[in-house]
This record gives sequence, structure tokens and C-alpha cells, in this order.
Amino acid sequence: MVTCTEPRRNGGWIFLWFAIWLLAVPVWGYDWLQVNGDPQHSGNNTLETILSPTNVNKLAFAFQATLPSVSDGVPVYLSNVLTASGTRDLLFLTTKAGHILALDAHTGTTIWSQQYPAGSCKINNRVGAAACYTTSSPAIDPSLLHVYSYGLDGKVHKYQVGDGTEIMTGGWPETTTLKGFDEKGSSPLSFATSGGTTYLYVTHGGYPGDNGDYQGHVTAINLSDGTQKVFNSACSDQAVHFVETPGAPDCVGHVQSAIWARVGVVYDSVTDNIFMATGNGDYDGNAGGHDWGDSVFSLNPDGSGSSGKPLDSYTPADFATLQSTDRDLGSTAPAILPAPGYSGRLAVQSGKDGKLRLINLMDLSGMGGPGNVAGEIQLINVPQGGPVLSALAAWVNPADSSTWLFLANGNGISGLKLTVTGGVPSLAPQWQTGNSGFSPLIANNVLYYAGPQFIRALDPTTGNQLWIDTTKVGANHWQSPMVANGILYIADQASHLTAYSLGLSLTSVSPTWGPTAGGTETTLFGSGFLPGATVTFGGTSSPSVSFVSSNTVMATAPPHAAGPVSVDLTNPGGALVPLANGFTYEDGADFFTLTPCRVVDTRNPAGPLGGPALAAGTNRSFTLSGACGVPASAKGLSVNVTVTQPTAAGSVTLFQGSTQPPGVQTLDYSAGQTRANNAILDLSIGGNVIARCAQTSGTVQLIIDVNGYFQ
Repeated sequence: MVTCTEPRRNGGWIFLWFAIWLLAVPVWGYDWLQVNGDPQHSGNNTLETILSPTNVNKLAFAFQATLPSVSDGVPVYLSNVLTASGTRDLLFLTTKAGHILALDAHTGTTIWSQQYPAGSCKINNRVGAAACYTTSSPAIDPSLLHVYSYGLDGKVHKYQVGDGTEIMTGGWPETTTLKGFDEKGSSPLSFATSGGTTYLYVTHGGYPGDNGDYQGHVTAINLSDGTQKVFNSACSDQAVHFVETPGAPDCVGHVQSAIWARVGVVYDSVTDNIFMATGNGDYDGNAGGHDWGDSVFSLNPDGSGSSGKPLDSYTPADFATLQSTDRDLGSTAPAILPAPGYSGRLAVQSGKDGKLRLINLMDLSGMGGPGNVAGEIQLINVPQGGPVLSALAAWVNPADSSTWLFLANGNGISGLKLTVTGGVPSLAPQWQTGNSGFSPLIANNVLYYAGPQFIRALDPTTGNQLWIDTTKVGANHWQSPMVANGILYIADQASHLTAYSLGLSLTSVSPTWGPTAGGTETTLFGSGFLPGATVTFGGTSSPSVSFVSSNTVMATAPPHAAGPVSVDLTNPGGALVPLANGFTYEDGADFFTLTPCRVVDTRNPAGPLGGPALAAGTNRSFTLSGACGVPASAKGLSVNVTVTQPTAAGSVTLFQGSTQPPGVQTLDYSAGQTRANNAILDLSIGGNVIARCAQTSGTVQLIIDVNGYFQ
């Protein structure tokens, strides 16, 4: 019989299925689908509940993956993806060399990869120049079925999340530049949904050195039909992809405007507009022209403006100086700030000139419409001084509902607090430190940021350090941290992705352990540990320890007195290293991990794994003992169960020893839905398991992956 909701005792042994689920398969959690998690790109992760100010000091190295090229951005995260090796939590990264990588989020193992390399593309089309590259990051479709990544062929590509199969229909891949040697896919891909339609945003700027014929543009791709709109920050009256001069269409005489900020396009649901900032290039909007260098402007969510211009714009009064001195306003993007008591919609814009500008997204210049100069609400210096080339992060302190802004640059990191007095908002510095770094992130009220050879966690209200690691992270450029489901990730310039997680203690199922009959020993199991770990039980001497696999440990505790007992796993250096909780079990049933192995897959009717699809209201028996290295004497299995392609809503229940299914369903689903769940299968009365399809019509495909057994 399968049990998926409660511990079950059978044949004298106890399973705690939830702990097995933690250990053997990916943990259900939240997804992180684009840079900073949402279309606003606030840099505030309010979904995180595992890492917190009280335990972040226990962060410990988990793994480090070596990538085929530098990933100069931030990963995105998708949980419970069906892959060829079972259901996995996946990280997706884009590399400078044009790879899209899917990595196991708990080990860093590459699940699949694709690449559109530079080929013959050289920067600015110069002989002997370096190869073209990208600093973009991927985005995951809200349907959770596809991931998008920029390739060095000047196109955005669409891949299936589970196996990397590229979608080549419906307009894909989508061209986003016709001159990739001059225009770089700079910012992370991002998306927003407006009026029921989702748009993917791709921005382009130039390569370092400000050479070549590029205008800076955003491409908005309608994900429902593959159509796209282009808005050029120079020659905005031409909504096309320009070609290299001489040629047509082109923007003759107006070059080197760029949209290259770290979060690219920002969507605001209140105004239902997208916003972006430009750096360099001509500005003549105040003279009725169509060039928008060193400006913030807004567009409709589909990427269109009005009459060949943006919907609205903000341009500093000193735009000519910003252009002539290369102090790009668009070195960062607008950061939206919650502002109770303010009648508008507040954002802050920084830039290479080391200034902070408060602007109203409902009226960017305060003068109504595009083409006006100045009009910011507040203009102050960056507290630590220096140019800002990173994303800004906004946070609302749950303790007092105050709004904060955080920014990091080559001079350090600072925190500012927003106040609104008499309806007028203003920012005031609260603290700053001198450790240089890049784009900060707040997750569950902890402030993270990375710099040269370090990653730190700070108290956002004081700047006090809560945790730091200086041993694993390489040099930093535009990489920024990402937190998802209790794990901190950071890429670096050494082609690494490094992960940190909490050193969790293994504890018994019950609150206390009493003396066991006859002084018998208690066996515990846990996974996710580094080889070479040692085990201690409270203050007692180390018990026997054996590694079942490279990162799985089984330990036997000596007899102990009544009272609470905890188990910590430590590496030889003393830092806590486990990635997941463990559990206890009794009466001689030992657990053995297996490399995830598929034992049932009804999608292949001619194959050996149990096709065809399950029909409504029917039972099917599968022999699992003896498969995938499971011994015939196994008492039970830990498996991951997946249903896919159901033609109607229903449920599947796995059970044993009876023609009638138990009252607890293994998995329910809607028509067309793919779902997965973990289950413990009892094999104590034989090696066969029955699957029952409890729906009134149609069929469903069933997949079972085994990842361990009890004996």
C-alpha cells in the first residue's frame, strides 16, 4: 500500500514519509522565474521562510559547480521538473559563451545544456577582436513548461525545461538584433502579464568601449502568438530592428544609446506600464525629436509607445554633460518604492554620476508627457559616493512598515529610509559600509550581496554583518545572489556557481528518546552530507558511521538515557554541512539509497516499463522488486510518482495486497496537468504494486522513479 500523507506501521517498522521526501527527492517549494523573482524586480524575496535573521549565521558551503563559461548574471529556479533522471529542482543559467544550462539545484550536476556560440562574431566586427558575448540571464515561462535564453546568434531561444528540447515553431527562435557584433544582449530576460497576455522583454546595448553602430532597444515578445514589437531609444519613430550602416532600415547619425541596466525592463502593475533607462546617445525629445539618450521612459506592456515616442519620459537637466562625460543614467534601472502617504507612484533612479533621483512613475517629469527635462522630486548623492552600476533593492520592514532602499557599488553598500512628510517623499541615509559589491537582494529580512571574493549577509536596518564567506567565491562582475527554498546561490568570474545552505540538525521523530529495551541501539539516516563528515550524538562519543553513497550517511547511536537528543553532522573543519533533515526508523528496516532509476513509464507502449496509458477506472499491476537494483527481499521502496497527459481530471492510487484501493490517494490532477509526489511503497507481502486510475473517462500516463529501498 502507498501512504503519502501520514506515517504507516506495517510488518513491525515505521516510515516517516515526509522525511524520506526531504531526503530522496526535491523539496516542494516556491519558484523563482526571473531576475529578482517578479516583473517589478524589487530585489525583495518575501517567499523565503527557511533562511532568516536568526539562522543565517549557520549557512555553510553546500556545493560548487564548474560551468563551461562564466555566467555573468543570476540563475532562475524551477521546482519539481520531470527529467530523464527523475523529478528534480532545477537552476537555469545563461553563460557569456551562449550556453543555457539546467543544473540540479541541490548538487550542481548538469541535467542538460544547449549552446548558440559566437562562431565568427567578433566585437564591432573587427579583425582580431574578442568574440561576442552576452551578460543576459534566462527567464522561465509562467506555464513552467519552457525556459528562454539569449543566444549569440542574436536570437532568444525557447527550450523545454525537462530535457532542453528547443521549440522551433510559432516564431521561435525570436530575432532580437540583426547586428550582434555591435549590440550585446545585456540585461536579464524578464516577463510581465497584462490583460491576460504575457510579454517577454529583451534589451540590447553595446560592448564596453562605446564603439559601433547600436541604438539601444527593447523587444517585447507576445508569448501567446510569438509576435513582437521593437522600441528604439534612438530613432524611436522606427519600430524595427535596424541593420548595419549603410543599409536600411537604419538610424543614420544616431548611435550608441543603450538599454543595459542589470534588471532591464521594470513592469509596474499600478500604472500598467513598463519602464527602462538609457545610457549614452543623443537626446532631442525636448526639441520634438525621437532620440532618448540618458532618460527614463515608459511604454505599454506590449512594447509600444505613442506617435513614435514613449508614453512618458524623465531626462535630467544635465543630460548633455552625462553624455559627454560617459556618466550613463541608464547604468541602473528604476526601483519602485512603496510610499504610503504619497499620491503618485514612486521610483528611484541612480546612475554613473553617483546621484539618486526620486521620480513619479505616473508623471515622470512632473510636466505631463514625454520630452520634458528635469522634474525629479528629490536629487541627492549616493551615500557612499561613486557610480552605481548595479540593481537597487527595495524592502518594506515588517516591524514598522517603513520602506528602505539598498544600493551597492565600488565604494560599498548603503541603506536609505523613505519618509513622506506632507505628501512629499524623501530618502535619508541610515547606514553604509565600505565593502564594495554588486546588486543586493533581501530574502526574508536578510540583506545579501557579493563582492570580490566574498558573499555577505547583513541586517538591513543597521548594516551589521550576520554572516560572511570569503573562501569559495571568485571575482565578481555583474553576478548577484539568489535565494530559493533555503539555499543561497552565487555565480562568479571563475566560471563557478556556489551554493550555501543551513547546517541542519538531525533529530528523532519523537520529542524525546527514552531508554530502549535491552539497551538496543538506534539507527538514523540522512542524506546531503559531504564525504568525510563525522557524527556526534549530543555529548556522547562518536558512534559507528557508514556512507551508503557519496553524500548519504547512516549512523548508529549507542544506548542513551531519556531526554532530548540531537544529532549534528560536521565536516573535519567543524562547519555544519547537511543539506536536508533526517529521520529515525525502527525494528531492523535499513534504508539504502539508489541512483534515481525509472521503473515505470507508460508513455512508451512498446517499451518494457509498463505501457500503455492507464484507462479510467482500471487497475494495473507492476513488479518493482528486482528492478533498478532493488533486491527481491526489499520491504519497501521510496519512489517519485508522476502523472502526465491526463485527458480528464482524476487521481492515481498505488497500493498492494487488495483489489480495492485505500482511502488515501497518491496523486490527483486536472486535465492536461503534470504533477508529481513522493510515496513509500510497502513490499512486505510481495513485490507487486497496483496502480488504480480513479477517473470517470479518458486516460493518464504514469511514471515511477525509484530512489531507495528498505531492507
